[in-house]
Amino acid sequence: MIELASILVLGVFAQWLAWKIKQPAILPLIIIGLLVGPVSTFFTPDGVKLIDGDNIFSGDLLFSFVSLSVGVILFEGGLTLNLKEVRTVASTVRNLLIVGVLVTFVGGTIAAVAILDLSLSMALLFGGLIIVSGPTVVLPILRNVRPNAKINTILKWEGILIDPLGALIAVLVYEFIKSSSNGEYYTVEALKDFFITISVGFFIGGFGAVLIWYIISKNKIPDYLRNVITLGTVILVFSLSDMLQKEAGLLATTIMGIVLANLKLDDFKKILSFKEDISLILVTVLFILLSSRINIDQIEQLGTRSLVLFAVVIFVLRPLGVWLSSIGSTLRWQEKLFVSWIGPRGIVAAAVASLFSLDLISTSATSSTIKTEAELLLPLVFLVIVGTVIIQGTSAKYVGKWLGVLRKEPQGVLFVGANEIAKKLALFLKKEGFYVLLADTAKHNVNEARKLNLPVYEGNILSEEIFEEIDLSQIGKMMAVTSNSGINSLALNWFDNELGLENTYRIVSKEEAENENLPLPKNVLFKSRLDYLSLNHLLRQNSEISEVKFYGEAEYEEFLEEKGKTIIPLFIITSEKKLHIISGYPEEVGKDDRLIFLKNKNYNMTSNKND
Repeated sequence: MIELASILVLGVFAQWLAWKIKQPAILPLIIIGLLVGPVSTFFTPDGVKLIDGDNIFSGDLLFSFVSLSVGVILFEGGLTLNLKEVRTVASTVRNLLIVGVLVTFVGGTIAAVAILDLSLSMALLFGGLIIVSGPTVVLPILRNVRPNAKINTILKWEGILIDPLGALIAVLVYEFIKSSSNGEYYTVEALKDFFITISVGFFIGGFGAVLIWYIISKNKIPDYLRNVITLGTVILVFSLSDMLQKEAGLLATTIMGIVLANLKLDDFKKILSFKEDISLILVTVLFILLSSRINIDQIEQLGTRSLVLFAVVIFVLRPLGVWLSSIGSTLRWQEKLFVSWIGPRGIVAAAVASLFSLDLISTSATSSTIKTEAELLLPLVFLVIVGTVIIQGTSAKYVGKWLGVLRKEPQGVLFVGANEIAKKLALFLKKEGFYVLLADTAKHNVNEARKLNLPVYEGNILSEEIFEEIDLSQIGKMMAVTSNSGINSLALNWFDNELGLENTYRIVSKEEAENENLPLPKNVLFKSRLDYLSLNHLLRQNSEISEVKFYGEAEYEEFLEEKGKTIIPLFIITSEKKLHIISGYPEEVGKDDRLIFLKNKNYNMTSNKND
């Protein structure tokens, strides 16, 4: 009980640490697992691990838990593969999913045979496992490094789409190995078992997806049961497939996710969000659990040749795949080199490798050679994962700066809210050439924004997946302008780590607007005590947003002193087309910079009344 509770606590800490240091969560999860597992044997009095997965789950129970967990993870990965997106993404991304995958798979297999003397079957399995990258390892690196839009798009879409594709290839290779008996491959019996496994996986997985689509689209179940029934169906599909044909469950859940992702389903986002939460919990437990099972002697088996294989994967296979995939593209050589450098392996690779290794070692029908090599498979894949995440993740920013591929400070604005305030300001900024994106959960606001041809995201801006679903490469500032002051404040806290505290702003709360004795924070929009209702009323009165050009800061100060409270300054647009949002932070005005402002009719009316 204590060990299981410790895994949960350490897992939560690892997730928080990953967020804090802007690194993929898999890195601290595996490192913590190794520290409380094999490394701890050097410090405990009796040489026993602080946490050992084999003590928590014994025998078949461990295999069942890992197998079922990986099945759910693969289902969630399959949910991200939209075939329409594969067809519409840039040719370089499509090539990376075809040519790049082939280069990694074939090259990894050849290298494993030549360098480590692995059997062909295990080498093929290794080649299949190192294909998988995944958004959970790529996106944190992209958010930290912020390369130009072209590189960001390529790496983002490759990471999202290669996850289920790589998992599918690895599972197919594994099914073929398991279909063979006692190391005798390519026999008629092995091919027959392989065909049956594939057929069962595709049929049951496809049937499960159609079943979920039917009962949800036809409203056969209440809303509050949809996610739970979907999860239950995934488990049922996995178990039924495994019962009909051993080892078909992983393929079935992967296929189920892919098919469901490509069926039109209104509540698809809710299902995906729920599965991401479940996967997060499973991944957190799984990797500390599995890392703790590794023994020191397995790590010692890696040796120098394993390091050579690792070097081939990142210094030969990845660059070769990228350069072949980008033939005929508009990528500069610096951009090709940077894309070649970013190829971290992810959670799916570790999860699937753990499961395959565990199963091959424990199965009595497996030959002694395969069992010996299977013991090496897990630490070998973990070496590739940890090595790529550490080396590429920590050096990416320096490499990008050296190659000159980091994007300039983005000037786009994310509006939290798609209400009248956001639409009015966003339309102006869009007309000025700035990228804008509105985010709202209200269907009416979203539809009205779309009618105005404004980019809009329909969903919860405070959700974890927001950083994967919206492209922050063009966004440098955020304005929270909803009628809910609590949401506005939470939005600032949510995005200040991504955009910087000085680039996140909000309108004042009702309390701040009514009590002039309350000091205004620096990030309050327009240095004004206009709350949501007042600002909305003012924008309705002013159909035109005014502007004035200055030749220097002195002229700007004189203008503000002369106009006083009769105007509401909104933005400064510099001669270099940079956007400065008026707030409590100091402004710098240069030659030909423009002040964008509203005439404060409320103030004039009040003044006239007082007079």
